[in-house]
Amino acid sequence: MSSDLREPDLPRTAKVRTGPLRSGWTTGTCSAAAAKAAAVLLAGYQAPAEVEVALPGGQRVRFPVERAEAGDGWAEAVVVKDAGDDPDVTHGAHLTVRLQPAGQPGVTWRAGKGVGTVTKPGLGLEVGGPAINPVPREQISRAIGEVLDLDTAGVVCEISVPGGERMARKTTNPRLGIVGGISILGTTGIVRPFSTASWQASVVQAVDVVAAQGLDVVVLSTGGRTERAAMRLLPDLPECCFVEVGDFTGAALRQAVADGLRRCVFVGMAGKLAKLAAGVMMTHWTRSKVDLDALAEVTAEAGAPPEAVAAVRGANTARHAYELWREHRVDRAPALLCARVAGNLERFAEGRLRAEVVMVDFDTLEPVGRAP
Repeated sequence: MSSDLREPDLPRTAKVRTGPLRSGWTTGTCSAAAAKAAAVLLAGYQAPAEVEVALPGGQRVRFPVERAEAGDGWAEAVVVKDAGDDPDVTHGAHLTVRLQPAGQPGVTWRAGKGVGTVTKPGLGLEVGGPAINPVPREQISRAIGEVLDLDTAGVVCEISVPGGERMARKTTNPRLGIVGGISILGTTGIVRPFSTASWQASVVQAVDVVAAQGLDVVVLSTGGRTERAAMRLLPDLPECCFVEVGDFTGAALRQAVADGLRRCVFVGMAGKLAKLAAGVMMTHWTRSKVDLDALAEVTAEAGAPPEAVAAVRGANTARHAYELWREHRVDRAPALLCARVAGNLERFAEGRLRAEVVMVDFDTLEPVGRAP
C-alpha cells in the first residue's frame, strides 16, 4: 500500500536562526559531570569548582560546578545544562546528582524529583525504573568510576531536576508513559541543533559535497549511532558520502536529485523508518508521530497472527512494535518496512534515484532488515 507523501514545514521556532549554531550538552553529559563532582566529595576531597568527564565517543570536556555539598553518608552536586542554540526545553536545567554508599558494587539508579519514571514498555528501560537511558548510565558510571572504586563499593545515584515535571509537559514523555519528569538522554553527549533551518542547510551542503567529488551515491542516517552503523556496513565508501540528515530526509533527497546522484542508501531504526514508511519526509517530532496502524499493516503483511497484529497496533512506540516483532517472531516485518520506505524515497525523488534501506537494531546497531 502506497502512502501520500508529505513534507511538513519546520516549527516556527526552528526557523528563527539561520546563521551558525552553537552545540550544547545533553542531560546525560551534565548528569555525568554532576555525578563526578559528587563523587569527589564522597571520596573526602574538597568541592571542585569544575570537573572533566568523557563523552561517549571518548572526547573529554570540562564543566563548571554550580553547587556541591556533602553530609553524613551523602554528597550532592549540580551542573547547569547549556543546550547551545537548540530549542531544548531543558536548557538551563539544574542537573542534580546525589550519591550515597550502597551495599553492593556498581551503580543503583533512582529517579529524584523532576526525573521521570517509566510506566510503559518499548523504551529499552525497565518498567517502574528511572527514565535514565542506557548510554547516559554508562557515561555517568564511568565518571563516578574515575573517582570511586565501583567494583568493591557501589553507590546509589539519584538524579533530580528542579522543575523537571513542568519541562516534561513540553516533551513526548507523557505520551510515552514517562511520568513525573524529564528523561536523562544522550547518545553522543552533545546536543546538535538538528531541528533548525541551519541544520537543513547543512544537510543540503553535505549532499553537494558528495556530488562535487564526482560520486553518485549518498548514504543518509538520522544521527551519529546510525551513521556509525552505516559506515560499518559500507566500509569502502569515502567518508564524505555519509550524511546525518536528522529530520530532513526530504531536503537531502531533493538535493541529491538536483545534483544528479543516482543512488541513496538510508540507514535507520524503527521510529524514523515508520514515519518515512507513512510518507512523512520531514520527521521532526512536533510535526509527525509514528503511525502504528501502518506498522500493524506491515505486521499482517508479514504473516503474523491476529494477536500480534493487535499488539503492534496498541504499541507504545516504534521500538515497542519492533520488540513485539521479535517476541512473536515476525521476522519478515523489518524487511517489509524497509521496502515501504525505499518505495517512498524513490517516489519522492520521482524515480530519478534508486533507494536502498537498512534497518538496524536499537542496541546492537546490527542490520535486522533491508530492501531491496
